[in-house]
Amino acid sequence: MSTEKRAEGQSISIGSRTFDDFVLQVRDFHGSAAPGLVLGGFMVEEARRHLPEGTIFDAISETTHCLPDAVQLLTPCTIGNGWLRVINLGRYALTLYDKYSGSGVRIYLDTEKVADWPAIRTWYLKHLPKKEQDSTALFAEIKAAGAEVCSLETVQVAPHLMQRKGRGGIVVCPVCKEAYPQLDGRICRACQGEAPYVENMAAPVAPALRAVSVDQAVGRKVLHDMTRIEPGKTKDAVFVKGQEINVGDICRLQQMGRMRVYVQESEAESGEGADWVHENEAAEAFARDMAGEGVALRLPPREGKVDLLAARDGLLNVERDRLEAFNLVPEVMCASRHDAVLVKKGMTVAGTRAIPLYLSRHLFFRAMSVLEPGPLFSVSPLRKAKVGILVTGTEVFQGLVEDKFVPIVGSKVQALGSEVLASRIVPDSKEAIVNAVRELLDLGADLLITTAGLSVDPDDVTRQALLEAGAEDLLYGAPILPGTMTLFGRIGSAQVLGIPACALFFKTTSLDLFLPRLLAARSVSRGELARMGAGALCMQCRTCSFPKCPFGK
Repeated sequence: MSTEKRAEGQSISIGSRTFDDFVLQVRDFHGSAAPGLVLGGFMVEEARRHLPEGTIFDAISETTHCLPDAVQLLTPCTIGNGWLRVINLGRYALTLYDKYSGSGVRIYLDTEKVADWPAIRTWYLKHLPKKEQDSTALFAEIKAAGAEVCSLETVQVAPHLMQRKGRGGIVVCPVCKEAYPQLDGRICRACQGEAPYVENMAAPVAPALRAVSVDQAVGRKVLHDMTRIEPGKTKDAVFVKGQEINVGDICRLQQMGRMRVYVQESEAESGEGADWVHENEAAEAFARDMAGEGVALRLPPREGKVDLLAARDGLLNVERDRLEAFNLVPEVMCASRHDAVLVKKGMTVAGTRAIPLYLSRHLFFRAMSVLEPGPLFSVSPLRKAKVGILVTGTEVFQGLVEDKFVPIVGSKVQALGSEVLASRIVPDSKEAIVNAVRELLDLGADLLITTAGLSVDPDDVTRQALLEAGAEDLLYGAPILPGTMTLFGRIGSAQVLGIPACALFFKTTSLDLFLPRLLAARSVSRGELARMGAGALCMQCRTCSFPKCPFGK
């Protein structure tokens, strides 16, 4: 396409400047005459032209490259004043939107439209290395094409992006002693591990501890729990922190292999206080913040560790991402049972501790900051659901095949403390399925379990029938074997769980993984299903040990 297309008979400007003056401004501001920034200037002006006159607008850039500079050059919106957000989606697009209503205009570089501009296409799609591109031809095409290589669409910005969060109070970080927004947590984000600098991995100098021979320890108090292990019999703390050693203890200590022991000194001498945290103090602080509803603590700490216990029967919930973040902090640890397993009251669900005898207060605060958003563990009780079981299949309805779904599903429902309100067997007919669903719901079912009819066979119409019956928020399909064609949803306030026919053959399927979740009122998301793929292949062992096996974990 001729580069004279727009240039003939008209002057080309970007904002209040001519094209050439804008290029010079770009060079001064950006450090080079970046073609993306120059093209971005046309994009900004085109988007402004499509906003109602007088609109007070904010901006979004979908890339970190060039477009944010174009917005900041030509509008009042900057990263510094918060009116420009950079959400790096990797797309060459920007949006200007009414800062009060969220309605706006999105403009993007259109790959179909750049096809007529060879230099722009080569630059945009990186068909040639930068040094091999024709810079003169590229700027000539940008000048001639302007915003013609872009497309526009009206958009509505998500409400959460329009909410401006204040910085809150300003406090001094107890670790680095620099000021930071209090909303960021107990310590600043840099000390939480987000600083963009290579961390000094040198171990801090530990507090000076006093070790004495056991015969000199009589009358002194031990500094930490000391454990005696008898292989295959017992492992427990024979001496606990603060316990006074007497003459009779000398022999026991020597039998434990303890020829010297650490004894308590004053706080100033031991280093405990301002700069260091004893393992017991750290473990108890961690555990208190980790424990949510339905979780209790075993206190005082034993051997520097605190166990977290189920305070009731139910489903264990583990905040896995934050548990991982906690364990990324050096010199602390927490180990737990798997997420979404059933636990009994009194069962140990997790344990936490500081690894050294004394943890630096820097690392203590850093670990506590991970726990700031809320507990890592909770136990949700299982509700006593009224379950309606719907069996679909013409062959079962006609009596050609004996139904085994109802007894299988019913036994698993009752084992979890719920009741089977009623069951229905219907043919592969959308009308019959819809009627049966409505009948079960009218009887008072608050959990509907449908079986079969969920495959790709043309006669399998259960999913379509559920939609006609009013099912919403449907999720269909899961990376689980057996149980790929599992379905989740709701009809009004009633939960819906669709189980494929594999439940007839396999002892353990997706039904066993998700029935407890639904009874614990735990929602199932596509993201959670995707994460379950690793571990959701049943090994079909000759002797099934579920749930004491890796399936679904």
